[in-house]
Amino acid sequence: MTTPNAHGHVFGQPLGRVDGPDKVTGKARYSADINLPGTLWGKSLRSPYPHARIVSIDTTAAKALPGVYAVLTGDDVRGVLYGRRLRDVPVLAWDHVRFTGERVAAVAAEDEDIAQAAIDLIEVDYEELPAQLDPLEAMKDGAPFIHPDMVSYVGYPQPPQEPSNVFIHSTWGKGNVDEGFVEADVVVENTFTTPRQHQAYLESHTCVVWIDEDGIAQIWASNKAPYSLRQQMSDFSDLPLDRFQVNFATIGGDFGGKGSPMEIPLCYYLALKSERPVKMVMDYVDEFTAANPRHASTMYVKTGVKRDGTLVAHHVRGIFDSGAYGAFKPGVNLMGFSHAGGPYRTPNVKVEGIQVYTNNIPCGHMRGPGEPQAAFVMESQLDLVARELGIDPLEIRRKNVVRAGDDDALGHTFQGINIRETMEAAVKAGEYGKPKAPNVGRGLALGDRPPGGGQSTAAITLNPDGSVLLSTPIFEQGTGTYTLELQVVGEELGVSIDHIGLEIWRTGTVDFDSGVGGSRVTRIGTQVAYAATQEVKSELLKVAAQYLAVPVDSLVFTDGTVRRRDTGESYNWYELLQGAGHSVTGKAEFQDTSLPPVTAYVAQVAEVSVDPDTGQVKLLSLSTAHDVGKIVNPIGHQGQINGGAMQGIGYALMEELAVEDGRVTTLTFGDYKIPTIADIPELRTVLVESESGVGPYNVKSIGENATIPVAAAIANAVEDAVGVRIKDLPITAEKVYRALQEKPYL
Repeated sequence: MTTPNAHGHVFGQPLGRVDGPDKVTGKARYSADINLPGTLWGKSLRSPYPHARIVSIDTTAAKALPGVYAVLTGDDVRGVLYGRRLRDVPVLAWDHVRFTGERVAAVAAEDEDIAQAAIDLIEVDYEELPAQLDPLEAMKDGAPFIHPDMVSYVGYPQPPQEPSNVFIHSTWGKGNVDEGFVEADVVVENTFTTPRQHQAYLESHTCVVWIDEDGIAQIWASNKAPYSLRQQMSDFSDLPLDRFQVNFATIGGDFGGKGSPMEIPLCYYLALKSERPVKMVMDYVDEFTAANPRHASTMYVKTGVKRDGTLVAHHVRGIFDSGAYGAFKPGVNLMGFSHAGGPYRTPNVKVEGIQVYTNNIPCGHMRGPGEPQAAFVMESQLDLVARELGIDPLEIRRKNVVRAGDDDALGHTFQGINIRETMEAAVKAGEYGKPKAPNVGRGLALGDRPPGGGQSTAAITLNPDGSVLLSTPIFEQGTGTYTLELQVVGEELGVSIDHIGLEIWRTGTVDFDSGVGGSRVTRIGTQVAYAATQEVKSELLKVAAQYLAVPVDSLVFTDGTVRRRDTGESYNWYELLQGAGHSVTGKAEFQDTSLPPVTAYVAQVAEVSVDPDTGQVKLLSLSTAHDVGKIVNPIGHQGQINGGAMQGIGYALMEELAVEDGRVTTLTFGDYKIPTIADIPELRTVLVESESGVGPYNVKSIGENATIPVAAAIANAVEDAVGVRIKDLPITAEKVYRALQEKPYL
């Protein structure tokens, strides 16, 4: 029997990840590790053209190849469309292909080599068609429609009445911007652009599908939202939910990209056709060619101010290249772009987010979807406005950031506004105002993000042997969710997390779980774990009362023990359960999809040096301050900050999923550059703790926050260093050098 010693507080302690040992020892099982008896290898044939008519497909030779069990073309799944909400993606293209890399045929064979050989034997005759590759051109009147049948698609937030390459046009804000610009003394207009960015997770998209003897599709997949995936499978197949079962497998990174179904629907149809389990693994050529990267954008911004720097009007129009399909986003639109007005009390704000179909790679979600673009345009523009007025960029922010009682650019009024404190902490840590060497600059940028909402369930079981079991439907993707929940359970029960086991439910155990994403897990996961511990304590007291033959209200659970209120006598809970002869379980469901009354703020100061002879930018330091509420696990919390900052640095300085003539040209990590440890400077973190937060512990989100303002802070620092403004990410040496060459000689 184990003995769960009461040990003081667990919440807030820097504990190691409970899933870490399995991952570093190889014990963890990823989807690619699932090897069922008789498993076949699935592969797909992808289009070499961004837009073409499929004249014919000859699969005769592929079907005749020994070891091939299934061959599919678009005719086998004609009319079947899938997606996270919007269903506009065909399982296999029929009649037309809409981007380079679109699937046109697939095979299932005994091994990978045979599958590849069969793919090589499939002959496709294409008629190449003109491609719409520029979203600005695709928006024009008379541009050919990418989806002429889109009025029949299911899942648009605003169903279209007629075909259009603009399939989402969202507007947020307050006041009247036209009147605001009339009131302004100075109006500044600029255009900014951002590239596609791949999530660069270590594990590529992988899935295994087996139709079992009961006709249930058993699924293992690198997908962080299993209940949503199950619903998507049911929707496109027109089969009941209970015909699909998603089983847990370890997920090797996500960063927003592992919510999309990707190859899973195709794998399902191959399993149906072959009557064998099928495994599909996207290699990184497939990932770069046909996954779901961050959207490229073109953003037009117009800002009106008084001569003293007071913001009076702000209008941003962001045009996002969604690529050939829009189905890889859970809400279809990019809600994060609504933050393009920033945490400022501007009275007149209009933010437009426009998503356009093109014949480019389909885009999806990446950390803070829409928000890094929003922060880049807002925080870069604010620096340019300040320079136009001859005001220090810090001072224009001090003048306009929201204070207690103010509403922000979207009209929201939050409790516990800590943006000013957070900004000043970053300014101090980044030594913003101190003297600098020549060609060294510092830049400031701010951001904000409320914790996401959702639904989850948890169950806690106390056993007579002293062990505790946490049961959860969450498929964690590497952020430390399980550790956070275990710390809450340990805190409430007075138990070391070493004595708490973990059970991960497959789908169907509960009605629904929102999955991981949108910075929701800390908010939702900790609250549902807390609620479940209160339930199990209540059940324990009922059992104890019956065993001790005393009223329930005479007992209280405190400091890990059951205590009598009248006598003060204490009992170990596991000894009471031994006496009762059974375990007790408490189960709770928590749902909150509302905008919380608090939000989390972030401020960053980047320091760079720029070589005027080459344009090379070197990031010397990045100081990041976070308004954090209460921290559950300092180690995991800091890891999220460091990882997010690194992704922001990559976005700012080097990462670009390059596309030429509709074809992705960065097909390896030799071509697609991400930051290495050699590219990361000193990272300074300041935490601004407060009592404002959500749930019983006043927690806030952190996972995506550190990524959001980085690019703007670096762009602002570059201009501070050498006097040139780069409005087109990434900020490469070539762009800086060219701007320096074009700079007027003074």
